[in-house]
Amino acid sequence: MNELCAEGVAKRFQLGGETLEILNGIDLRIAPGDSLAVLGVSGAGKSTLLHILGGLERPSGGRVLYDGVDIYKLPGPELARFRNQTLGFVFQLHHLLPEFDAEENVMMPCLLAGWSKRRARARAREMLDAVGLGDRLRHIPGKLSGGERQRVSVARSLVLEPPVILADEPTGNLDPHTAQDVEDLFLKLNAELETALVLVTHNERLATRLAKRCTLVEGRVES
Repeated sequence: MNELCAEGVAKRFQLGGETLEILNGIDLRIAPGDSLAVLGVSGAGKSTLLHILGGLERPSGGRVLYDGVDIYKLPGPELARFRNQTLGFVFQLHHLLPEFDAEENVMMPCLLAGWSKRRARARAREMLDAVGLGDRLRHIPGKLSGGERQRVSVARSLVLEPPVILADEPTGNLDPHTAQDVEDLFLKLNAELETALVLVTHNERLATRLAKRCTLVEGRVES
């Protein structure tokens, strides 16, 4: 089974002569079809945990396994392929490429996965329609509002229908109606395709829509 697991994950930073312990022995098991809300006060390490689960930030201790394989032991190109084809990221900063329009930004994961331009373009248009941006295909990020840029980021994260979605406050910059649509899209994929969903949020209402929740307190998980 393609489970994403954290085993004893720790993260420490050196600040001057002081060691800051952000995460301390995190254990999580995320199976296909799971939906998990991660809560906690600002600075609790929620985003750091998401980065570690996503292969973006090496832990100081412990392991992250996907399908039993320690992702941080993969060679660089294989780790990059894992991130592209297995994970969909939605973070607070949209990280769109400013010189490319909305359609081209959403096409990018498909092209990196080896799709033809024609197939990638059709899929990108489908996803932009799904997040309500079918009329913004040719707009570069600088011509989009903050909420529209976030919706492009959501479309890009979902374009390959990845087995795992990692989302950090994905609807925080959206108006209530659009936020509801995006939440529904995440949960539809979760239910219909058994996409695993790990979502960091301060939104209690959103957290209640997910099957599981945990809270980070002083570097540890409280279920």
